[in-house]
Amino acid sequence: MIKIKFLGAAREVTGSMHLIEKDGFKILLDCGMQQGKRKESFERNRNFPFNPEEINALILSHAHIDHAGNIPTLISKGFNKKIFTTHPTRDLCEYMLPDSAYVQIKDVEYVNKKRAKQGKTLFEPLYTVEQAKESIRYFMPKNLGEHFLLNDDIDVYFLNAGHILGSAITVLSLKEKDKTLKIGFTGDLGRKQLPILKEPDFLTDVDYLIIESTYGGRNHGEIKDAFEKLAKIVNETYDRKGKIIIPVFAVERSQEILYGLNKLYIEKKIPEIPVFMDSPLAINITDVFARHNECFDNEMIDYIVNNENPFYSKLVKYTETVEESKKINDYDKPCIILSATGMCEAGRILHHLKNNIQDQKNVVLFVGYQAENTLGRRLLEGEKKVKIFGESYSVNARIEKINEFSAHAGNSELVNFIKKINQEKLKKIFLVHGEISEQEKLIESLNNEGIKNVYNPELYYEEILE
Repeated sequence: MIKIKFLGAAREVTGSMHLIEKDGFKILLDCGMQQGKRKESFERNRNFPFNPEEINALILSHAHIDHAGNIPTLISKGFNKKIFTTHPTRDLCEYMLPDSAYVQIKDVEYVNKKRAKQGKTLFEPLYTVEQAKESIRYFMPKNLGEHFLLNDDIDVYFLNAGHILGSAITVLSLKEKDKTLKIGFTGDLGRKQLPILKEPDFLTDVDYLIIESTYGGRNHGEIKDAFEKLAKIVNETYDRKGKIIIPVFAVERSQEILYGLNKLYIEKKIPEIPVFMDSPLAINITDVFARHNECFDNEMIDYIVNNENPFYSKLVKYTETVEESKKINDYDKPCIILSATGMCEAGRILHHLKNNIQDQKNVVLFVGYQAENTLGRRLLEGEKKVKIFGESYSVNARIEKINEFSAHAGNSELVNFIKKINQEKLKKIFLVHGEISEQEKLIESLNNEGIKNVYNPELYYEEILE
């Protein structure tokens, strides 16, 4: 008997985790960190709805923290089997997981100072830097298209998901008596014509599909529109002598923004303005990009050949130490600050927001998805006062959003991806990694195309696959 249970990113966009079981053999798809309300997220991240010792294999779609960030916790609870993923994802996690631990530790230290004075129970990080580093030895990287066996009855291979460097679509073939069931899991699915990476592959032949739906109800504009909007915001803020604070995910979005800013500068569409990449992680991630140019599309290769490398352009100033980061606050000229985390839930971005959000000359520019109950989402929804490190701040800076940079497939791209699959074989489609409103719109779009077998399972829903 084959079962699937949805344990995270079910009707929400965080904490990706799904469990497939065949005759007692248990496969975990992703082990993402839950982000959002601090207490609720802490409890869900700390306590798994299964025994980690009983998981026989973990398959990781990509390195984003909401998909990979809770792996060290899983291992600390007894998981000791192999983690299958792509080579770039393994290399990214080697830096991202220890960085996640470091960010947690520093943020907990900061928050606990106030909680200690108030006599409240102190928080603890989910895992240490040492535990995060130790988790990498469980990784077993595979090439795209390379078949590997989990046991005698389960064959797996990866395709390119085109979302971030190394992101993969997983295809599992499970033998059941005299038949074989094929399950496709997209992880997060990318878009066509984004800078840097090759476009995503398609699936044509699966019985069950688990597909993300982050932007299931919306379509994105073209990437050229994103660059035009970025140029407009940079020029307007430069004229006001303000700063642009951009919360970014350290992987992919940081590199895309650097690419875009460098391209605009070369084309003389923006002035020479310092770009502070304030993330110790960013330098290491950029090195990983350099090692995996097999993932680059032809346009990116041509750009590097004919121009300076956008990751190391004259505009960019990398800040590694805390002292260098603090000095940015004393910089009194127009500048751009790229800092993690992308949803403003932890890391140096919180300090930059604290120091700049009350100045009306400044702009906070969002270039990625903001999940419910995150500080980023509250800012986008127009809250005039927000709490940062437990203290209240007035939101006087302009809040801007550019959706076109999104590395997630939009409505029409998701529909097109599903339509490529043999509909006579496809039994059910499970929408994950999306809010209910987005999923309902995607279901409607698919129904209009004659595709009816679409479901958005709730958290902890379990189904037997036949």
